Amino acid sequence: MKLLETTTAASSGIVEEVSEFGSWLDSLPGKLFESIPEIIAAAVIIIIGFFLSKLAGKLLIKIMQKRNVDESVHHFLKSMLVVTMRIVFVMFALSALGFNINSFAAALGAAGITAGLGLQGLISQFASGIEIMFNKPFRAGDFIELENVSGKVVEIHFMNTTLLTMDNKRIIVPNSHITSNNLINYTAQKERRIDFKFNVSYSTDISLAKEVIGKAIEDCPYVLGKPAPVVAVGAHGESSITINALVWCKSEDYWNAFYDMQERVKLDFDKAGINIPFNQLDVHITQK
Repeated sequence: MKLLETTTAASSGIVEEVSEFGSWLDSLPGKLFESIPEIIAAAVIIIIGFFLSKLAGKLLIKIMQKRNVDESVHHFLKSMLVVTMRIVFVMFALSALGFNINSFAAALGAAGITAGLGLQGLISQFASGIEIMFNKPFRAGDFIELENVSGKVVEIHFMNTTLLTMDNKRIIVPNSHITSNNLINYTAQKERRIDFKFNVSYSTDISLAKEVIGKAIEDCPYVLGKPAPVVAVGAHGESSITINALVWCKSEDYWNAFYDMQERVKLDFDKAGINIPFNQLDVHITQK
């Protein structure tokens, strides 16, 4: 008898559930019909959102091309913008259908804040990489100096930049470190000035020394004629006269010009009998 009662109760429950499901199916067309305006509104929002996101992606590409942003990041940044915009418009569409997205948005925001705090360093480096890509303080091939680090830029990534030093060492510098410190780009301009200081003894004919230096400048193949070089007395030292020579060269010829001028002036000084003095101390002995 108990088994029969249990079976009967279970059968009744199933019948009730089937009946409720049948009622829901019967009312479904009516509910769908009533929701047609919301469905149409949601569909319009999604269509407009996808169209605007695609348009924004194309506009971003044009802006990056106009500002000479590296092509390797075009697709990445465009995808980020398009996906973000489409997610926002999908949420608007769900809201139009009557879904409560407040709790979802709050949870998403809380998760974003938590992730942001945990990945603060990585986000800072990534943002710095974006800034470098857009502002272009340097390009691959430029020679830069950052605090006590200097070298040729060989790779620029979102998180870091790779430098190659003069003695062929690879240095990985975080992008956040680059954007937060003073940076010198030695090859940003086509031309650079080299400031030479040549010391001669007080007994030297200054006019002759300037003439010799001027002749060395004319003979140096790396020195430019414009802007015009400047040769002038720069200082009166303790044991020598300093003659400054300010010359211009192409940025890529800087070290060639530097080494050539140093050797050329020394050899020409020797031919002209001009001495380059060294530090000396005169001692005077007095008798009482």
